[in-house]
Amino acid sequence: SRIITWKGATRLIRAAFEYAKKHGYPTVTVVEKPNVLRETSGMMMDAARAVAADYPDIELWDTNIDAMVMWLVKNPQDYGVIATSNLFGDVLSDLCAQLVGGLGFAAAGSIGEGIAVFEPTHGSAPKYDGQDKVNPLACILAAKMMLDHIGEGEMANRVYAAVSQVVAAGEVRTYDMGGSASCSAMGEAVATAC
Repeated sequence: SRIITWKGATRLIRAAFEYAKKHGYPTVTVVEKPNVLRETSGMMMDAARAVAADYPDIELWDTNIDAMVMWLVKNPQDYGVIATSNLFGDVLSDLCAQLVGGLGFAAAGSIGEGIAVFEPTHGSAPKYDGQDKVNPLACILAAKMMLDHIGEGEMANRVYAAVSQVVAAGEVRTYDMGGSASCSAMGEAVATAC
């Protein structure tokens, strides 16, 4: 079972629309399953329509989770801002991570009222403890998200540019990128580029 409140749903949807507005995205896609989860997903969709009315310049798209998986594989470029519950977000975040190279590239933010936590989506990866092999880019990109969140946009842009430069150069690649560079080497390359 899952619990979704009107307050939580509208806060999530409003945050998605604010993000789209701030970053120039023309759409917000709300992903749920209201044909099966009538009460919770239905309320999310009702909240989405209510909030969308406050943002006439941003189009609301709604898609069922099963169809969204297909559309993300087929046309990922069509979806800049996606709002969904944790259940479906876990599925979509792993799929999207793989579309960009794997969990080593995927950062996440849990943003609440007055508090936020940023982290790599892969978690702590304890099986790699002490091996200096895990791709640190997800953690670095989580720090970039945090910098954006606290108003340090210039530094966030520098971090993102450094990551982009190192990845594009292709000289330093961890095992998940088809290379043999260590976590430390990748971190050092990004720090040097920053």
